[in-house]
Amino acid sequence: MQRISIPRGPISLAAHLHLPDGFDESTRHPAIVLATPGSSVKEQIGANYASRLAAKGFIALTFDPAHQGQSGGEPRDLEDPYRRGEDISYAIDALVTVAGVDPDRIGALGICAGGGYAVHTARTDHRIKALGTVVAGDIGASFRSFAQNGVAAELDALAAARTREAVSGELDRVAWLPETVEEAVAAGMTDIDTAQGITYYRTPRGGNEHSTNRRLARGDSVLLGFDAFHLVDPLLTQPLQVVIAGRKGNTGQYEAGMKLWSLAPNPVDLLVIKGAGHYEMYDEPRYVDQAVGRLAAFYGEYL
Repeated sequence: MQRISIPRGPISLAAHLHLPDGFDESTRHPAIVLATPGSSVKEQIGANYASRLAAKGFIALTFDPAHQGQSGGEPRDLEDPYRRGEDISYAIDALVTVAGVDPDRIGALGICAGGGYAVHTARTDHRIKALGTVVAGDIGASFRSFAQNGVAAELDALAAARTREAVSGELDRVAWLPETVEEAVAAGMTDIDTAQGITYYRTPRGGNEHSTNRRLARGDSVLLGFDAFHLVDPLLTQPLQVVIAGRKGNTGQYEAGMKLWSLAPNPVDLLVIKGAGHYEMYDEPRYVDQAVGRLAAFYGEYL
C-alpha cells in the first residue's frame, strides 16, 4: 500500500493506493477507484475491499473525501453529494497518471452512500468502464424518508438554522450515529442496523481517529435535494454489478439496489448475499469475501 496525495483544485485528497503482489509498473493493470460510505475514511471499509481487490490483481485506490478525514477542505465534516461525486473524478485524474495503470481499464466500486455517489459520477464520467456497488444507497432518498414533518418543513428549519449560523459564526454539527448502543436505546433506536453501525464505527472493531462521526448540519439541505439515480436510464451505459445484503433492515440498501438494478440499461449481475446485514458487509469476512469474489470476476471480464 502506498500513500498518495490527489490534487483537487486548491486542496488535496489523502489516499491509499493498494497494489497487487509483485506489482510491475512496466505492465499495464486494470484499476478500481472506491467511493466509501458517508463518514467513512480510507482506512475503514474502503481498505477492506481495496486490499482484497489488490490481492486479486487489481490496483485499487481509496481516499478520504474532501472536507473529511486527512483530506483538505473547509469547513470540516461537510457531506456534499456533488463534491463527493467530483472527488471520484479527481481520483481518476490522479489514477491515470500512475505508472502501471491502464487508463482504458478503470472501474469504480461504491459502497453504501458511496454507491450512490459512484452511480451519480459514472453516468457522466465515462472513463469509468465498469461499475460495481455494494449495499448502495441513495442518500437523498434516505434523508427525505427521515424528515418526520415533511421535506419542506425540514428545509425551512435548515434555512433558519443557516441564518443563525451566519449571524453567530458558529457551525452546527450533528452525529451520524449515537456514540454507544446504550445511547441509541435510550433514544428509542433499538433496531439491529443501528446497533451494528455503532459497533462498527464507534468501537475498536472499525473505528478510526479520523472518522469523526460528525456531519455539518448545513449540508443536509443539499442531501435532501439529491437524487443519486437521476438519469441513470439514458446515461449509465457501463456494465453494472450490484451486490445487496440479503437482510433488508432499515438502511434502504436492499430497495435502492433493486431500484438501481431495474433502472440501469446495462445490468450484468445481481448478487444478494443471504443472511448479511448492511453493516456486516463492511468487514465480516464471510460476506465481504463473497462480494469481492463476484466483483473480481465482474471486473476481470469488463476491464
